[in-house]
This record gives sequence, C-alpha cells and structure tokens, in this order.
Amino acid sequence: MLRIDQLSYWERNTYFEGQEAVIVGAGIVGLTTAIALKNKYPKWKILILEKGYLPSGASTKNAGFACFGSPSELYEDLKTISEKEVWDTFHLRYQGLKSLFQLIDPTNIDFQACGSYDLVKSNEDEIPDDFIDYLNTESQKITGLDKTFLKEDNIEDKFGFGGIKHAYFNPIEGSLNTGKLLEQLHQKAIQMGISILFGVECQSFKSEAIGVTLTLNIGTIFSDNLIICSNGFAKQLVNEDVVPARAQVLITKPIPNLTLNSTFHMDKGYYYFRSIDNRILLGGGRNLDFDGESTDQLNTTSVIQSALRNVLEKTIFPHQKIEIDYAWSGIMGIGASKQPIVKKIEDHVYLGVRMGGMGIAIGAAVGKQLSELVK
Repeated sequence: MLRIDQLSYWERNTYFEGQEAVIVGAGIVGLTTAIALKNKYPKWKILILEKGYLPSGASTKNAGFACFGSPSELYEDLKTISEKEVWDTFHLRYQGLKSLFQLIDPTNIDFQACGSYDLVKSNEDEIPDDFIDYLNTESQKITGLDKTFLKEDNIEDKFGFGGIKHAYFNPIEGSLNTGKLLEQLHQKAIQMGISILFGVECQSFKSEAIGVTLTLNIGTIFSDNLIICSNGFAKQLVNEDVVPARAQVLITKPIPNLTLNSTFHMDKGYYYFRSIDNRILLGGGRNLDFDGESTDQLNTTSVIQSALRNVLEKTIFPHQKIEIDYAWSGIMGIGASKQPIVKKIEDHVYLGVRMGGMGIAIGAAVGKQLSELVK
C-alpha cells in the first residue's frame, strides 16, 4: 500500500495538506456533513476518509426504508423511554427525511411514497385502540396528518400473508435505493470540491492546540478539525455510548408476478421486508441474539438466516417455495438512547454517530447539525 511518505509533492499538497476538516466515514452522515460544511465554508479544504472501498457501515447495506416509526416500536419504546425523547426522535426522523429530499432529488434515488404496514401477528399482544388514537394525536403535531396510522383488517386476504391478524398502515413512509442515494451524495460532494479517499483508515487521533493529528493506516496527517461519522465503528476511536449492532439481510431470486408494492415491518420493527426488482428483500432477527449481533464483523449466521427464511416461508409466502439468492449484513450504531450523539468531544474534534438503524431518516439532519457545530 502506498504510504504518505512515498507520495509526490502534488499528491501531498492536493490530498493531505492544508485541510480545514477531515471527516471519518463516507456514509450518509459523513457525506451530508461534508456537503453542509462546504456550503457553510465554501473555501474550506475538506477530506473524507473511508476505510473500505465502499462505505463500511449500514448506509448501503440496509433495506432502503424511508421510515420514522411504527406503532409496535413506539408502543414498546414508551414503556422504557420518556415521552419527550420518543417524540423528539420521531420528529427528528420525519424532518430528517424532508432534509434529505431537499438535498437530493427523490426521483434520482427511486423514492416511492408507497406507504408502510406494521404487521400484527395473531399470537402477539394487541395494541389498544386508544393507544393508536394517542399516536395519531401526537404525530399530527409533526406530520400534519389527522391519522398517520390507520388500522387495516383482512391483511392475509390482501397480500396472501400467513398468520397476520391485521396491520397499521402509514401512508407517508416509503422506500428508496440507498446505492443510488450514496452515489448521488458522492457525486454532489465531488462537484463541490470535496475530496474522498477510500481504503484509508483513521486508527487514532490526538487533539492539539491548533488542530488534530490523525494516525492513518498509511501515515500521519494534520487537520484543523476532525469529524467522526463512523457510526457503528466509532467505538474504535472514541469512548462514547455507541456500540455496533449487526443487521442481517437476504434477498430472493426473482419471483414471477410479484405484486407487493409497499414496505412492511413486524415484531416491533425487528423484521422488515419489501419488494425490489421482482425480489423480496428481508432483514432483521437481531432480537434472537442480541449478544452475538453486538459485533462489527460483516458476516451472517445460521441462527438469524434460518429465522429470516422461516418468516419468508411461513409469513410472506406460506403457499410458495421461494429461492434465496444471497445474504449480507450491515453494521449499525446503537446505544442506551435512540437519539443520535451529535457533539463536540474535544478541542477541534466532533462526533455524529448512533443512528440507531435510522441513518436514512436522520443522516442528513445529523450532518447539518454537525456542520453548525464546527467553527
């Protein structure tokens, strides 16, 4: 690997010297932070470092849901989290999606306002009707809709699912293509004069009086400011309440005459699926092995993959034999709170992590907040 001390004058001068800001992580948060910072300081020299040849976290490994909270998730959260934090997080997700669509044309990332269904299985505890009324009252203050959540029966007949009693439909959630989203953000950053280097890992840093020294896998550089946006991998650099959480996903081979044109959640959001290119993309099951899935290793396990296949065969397609094409995993950042960490942690060092699996919804908002902190 080419090290910094082997570079030419031109290479050092162009990519590694005179940086006003270095951002660690080229996912949604890192890219939107860089774009917002460049808008704020047009003359700044900004460099994004990404340790992988593609973003290493969850930005392009998720299901591509443009969502902000299902009734079963909110019902569970309110048992252990304060009302203020739950609704502040809901509001951040909703506004974050609006910020994203102001930054990137939704048509360029295959956004579909297809709505979402929170599926309730027959053996699950019911969500009281008065709780749904409460959700609609509170969410109306944020979304402006009289009813953000609508109860629907006859779901099994409508979609051919198995073991589903009813569902709650949210008409303003949707889906998008996160590969195209990252591509659009990348292109926008390059057009603005932001440099992005892949295969370069920040291993440690030291805050100093006038800036930050970064130790990379290819040598040492200096920057006026350091912004850490590595989410589930942040623990490798900082001691904050953010830990890795692996999410496993599979995708089927093409299915003839597939007609599922929405997004779907189950079991308090721990399972989720959608159709794309005549396939079913299905993820989740982390709740079956919280300890085992608290890792930053990008592999899959037989326990989770078997559970996903069970959902596919017994719930989504109970009367069909569906073939799996392949599977993968992504690394989220979670913690005791579902709210992101957005703060200055040392002189010249800033942190934007703990997306809680909602990077699509809140990433652009976090990027904007980070840019406002940096001076």
